[in-house]
Amino acid sequence: MKDREREGIVVAGVICLLLLTWLGFFLHRSPRFPGSGIGAIFGIAGAVLMLLPLAYTVVKRIPFLFARVTPHISMQSLMTLHVYAGIVGPLLAIIHTGHKFDSWLGIALTTVMLLVVVSGFVVRYLLTFVANDMKEKLALLQTARGDLDAAWGVIENAQVETSVLRKAPGMIANLASLVIMPPAGNPTTEVTRIADAVADLEYSVRMHEFFKLWFGWSLKLHIILSVFLYLLLALHIWAGVQYGLRWL
Repeated sequence: MKDREREGIVVAGVICLLLLTWLGFFLHRSPRFPGSGIGAIFGIAGAVLMLLPLAYTVVKRIPFLFARVTPHISMQSLMTLHVYAGIVGPLLAIIHTGHKFDSWLGIALTTVMLLVVVSGFVVRYLLTFVANDMKEKLALLQTARGDLDAAWGVIENAQVETSVLRKAPGMIANLASLVIMPPAGNPTTEVTRIADAVADLEYSVRMHEFFKLWFGWSLKLHIILSVFLYLLLALHIWAGVQYGLRWL
């Protein structure tokens, strides 16, 4: 779990860097950089890295490849490649743009690319965090409900004992009151405190279920956006070849 948390921090840092690099559009523009030699290197490297995440998807979905690949490379390793290639590739692609967003294709490709990165982060880390936190809250809720039942039992027993003492003769009642020790603290206050804790936990679990459902849609959105990303990337590469590269 610590490795997952450490990985999440690193990935979140790179995503923040990616978003800051994209926002550099307001401060810097280099129209000739994308077609230059260095710009082309960044673009090609970014495109290759953005294609690498397909390895995890293809191996996972095709049984034949899964049986051949997993004895040599674990799915966890492929997922790690999927994550890091999926964020470093877009970072190189943003650098490749030189903040030149003049064509609809470049704008669409950049927008979809950023949405794929963000939705992937949500699916990989936030959804897992919500699911784990929900498990802990459900365990606490079960314990709290047990404590609430026990507290109610104390009150019911006290009421029964009080009723019995009231029906007993005066001297016997006084002797019984000396033998029966009152419970520590106020049972009613304890029940109220535990009931408030149960209500808070139930509300928290409902909110977690809502976010889990919402984050669950992020996986479908991530897949759909990824398909559009590769289509736009193919069009971008075709356009680059069609119109030629200035540095050649």
